[in-house]
Amino acid sequence: MELSSSVNSTEIHRDPSPTGKECQDFRLLTVSSQPSDFRIEPDNRFHSMSALEILRETVRILRFNSTAFVVIAILLICPVSAVFLSNVFVDESIVKMLTIRLVLIAKSSGLPLIPIIEHSCQRFAESILASAMCFPLFVTLSLVSKAAVVHTVDCTYAKKRFEANQFFAIVRKIWNRLLLTYASACLAIVGCLTMFLVLLGAVCSTLYALAFSPDLIVFAAVIVGLIFSVIFANAVIICNISIVICVLEDIAGPGALLRSCVLIRGQTQVGLLIFLVSTIGTVFVEGLFEHRVKTLSYGDGSSRIWEGPLLVVMYSFVVLTDSMMNAVFYFSCRSSSMAISNGEQDSTLDMPVSDESTGIL
Repeated sequence: MELSSSVNSTEIHRDPSPTGKECQDFRLLTVSSQPSDFRIEPDNRFHSMSALEILRETVRILRFNSTAFVVIAILLICPVSAVFLSNVFVDESIVKMLTIRLVLIAKSSGLPLIPIIEHSCQRFAESILASAMCFPLFVTLSLVSKAAVVHTVDCTYAKKRFEANQFFAIVRKIWNRLLLTYASACLAIVGCLTMFLVLLGAVCSTLYALAFSPDLIVFAAVIVGLIFSVIFANAVIICNISIVICVLEDIAGPGALLRSCVLIRGQTQVGLLIFLVSTIGTVFVEGLFEHRVKTLSYGDGSSRIWEGPLLVVMYSFVVLTDSMMNAVFYFSCRSSSMAISNGEQDSTLDMPVSDESTGIL
């Protein structure tokens, strides 16, 4: 490998027969302050990226187009995060009423009223109401931010800088696709939650009718919850990738969801790890905000003045990183799928042709 440097760029010359680690598609080779210094080495022999490699790739992309991502986070993600974390539009009386309803349903299903059941009902009620109240922001600012992140990642792989005028022209063109895909994703998530509640109620009611002990009913509920968490995580991954697909491809709605299912086939474990990391980050920041800002304060409550905005920025950064990793994961899956398709075509072309098929006697 020969390394030669210039004033503004670093050129990397590779050997004609690269090794296995060097044969990675969409891999960022150099990152610096100039757009021309961003190098991507395409190669048909693609090595599927792991979750750690996707995280590293995300950091490289963030460094290259840092200004664009910071603007997206401040203008589009931070307002939604502030409203969602603070629950300013959520009425506590409605939360209490919904929590009581859920507790009564759990009790009628045979679940014992232990503190963890009551706390779970309260958190579920808060999440439902917060999502419902923030839905107008989710369908506007949040959706535009996801499209902006995907477009910026795409510009990075094309070795271009993010341009606001070009992005808004693209958004006007694909806005109907975005809305249709987001609506389909919301219906899929709501369907998963409804299926979980119905299945949980049926299992607990059946065990309660058969006079099983409360501990066994709780154990069965935990098992159903663990199984559902895996199904729900896969549904969220499919929905996130479908948003990326509708921005970069001419597919929308259920077609984007189906395309997402086909695209991530064989790489579901990587998507689950990405979802796990993002979920841990968001839950951690939400817990800190609940404890430090909503519950705890020093003296006159002056701690909320700086801790609240800091946690909002942290939450926005986690959301931004999650959107970027989903976009990188899409490119990784697409490259792997294209490499597999090219390999199948090459193997078909290399098949020997019999004399009978050519008509030779």
